[in-house]
Amino acid sequence: MALVTMLKHAQDGEEKTLGDTSQRMRAILFDSTGKDRLLNGLTDLKGLVPSEKQLLWVDVLGGDASLAKQLAELLSLPNRAEAALLGKGTTPRLENGGKYFWLDVVAVEDGSGLRFQGSTLAIVAGPNTVLSVHNEPIHFIEEITAREAGETYLGSLSSTSFTASLLDWHLSTYFAAVARFEIAVERLEVEVLAENPRHCINELRELRKGASRLRRMLAPHRTVFAGLSRPDFRPQENEVADQHLLALDSRFEKAMDMVENARDLVIGSFELFSSQIAIATNIQMRVLTFATVVIGILACVAGMLGMNFDAPFFHTQGTGFWVASGVMVALAIVSIVIGKAKRWM
Repeated sequence: MALVTMLKHAQDGEEKTLGDTSQRMRAILFDSTGKDRLLNGLTDLKGLVPSEKQLLWVDVLGGDASLAKQLAELLSLPNRAEAALLGKGTTPRLENGGKYFWLDVVAVEDGSGLRFQGSTLAIVAGPNTVLSVHNEPIHFIEEITAREAGETYLGSLSSTSFTASLLDWHLSTYFAAVARFEIAVERLEVEVLAENPRHCINELRELRKGASRLRRMLAPHRTVFAGLSRPDFRPQENEVADQHLLALDSRFEKAMDMVENARDLVIGSFELFSSQIAIATNIQMRVLTFATVVIGILACVAGMLGMNFDAPFFHTQGTGFWVASGVMVALAIVSIVIGKAKRWM
């Protein structure tokens, strides 16, 4: 049975366990030697001590002081880690407390458009125990529980490695956001290459805001991922966990490169937009210049006809007027035909 199905069956029991609190809590005991087990809220957490082949993951939606205190007491968390369970922080941070460490990160919320919003995720990791707290639903948390079957062997992971996995999923929200951003840039560039690109300036402004927003959200995480990869942060961890943390730091750098590339894409789109505007302006100036030349030729003809010479042509009255007008029209038509043939306009 998939874990998501197990969660549905235990939903009523969880609500009763939480009592008057409005929070939703899921506790899963991963067991590498048997089947994973969904725990019945706070009741099953009492006296539970995961073995080396097990991993306890508690996920809480919404920070509540009373619930945080109960979890801290049941899992023997340090006092400083209890504050992290409230999920009040909005700035990425990392703290080490000996056997336990805790951190805050900001994931990109799923949604349409380029107005990226963040959702804070607090994680507390200790011996064979990981707690995650978030005030808003986070898509990848649901995806993790939905994709796993009853025998996942995740219990063989240490709490540090499982935390690295959660943070890797967290970084995937930025990769997904950049992918949506790139699609928006490609669509905009197609519109820029259309006949009238001037209306694209508003979309360029939104793209610029979106790229800046992504960078402002991701860049502060450098202290978290760099801190996790330092050898002095968790010297007691095994080599496998250290490799996971180093790989996580490399993935963060790739995410930063992609976000920086998103800004470069906006600059490239703006240069394309400027080029198209310049081309359109040059075409208009060419047409205006050609029209000025044609009108100048006609003005010269009209000026010659207005000279004060008593030539026989000026005594033809109406006939002379229509002949002069026809010549001027013919000159204009011939000029336009030549201009079209030469692509002067």
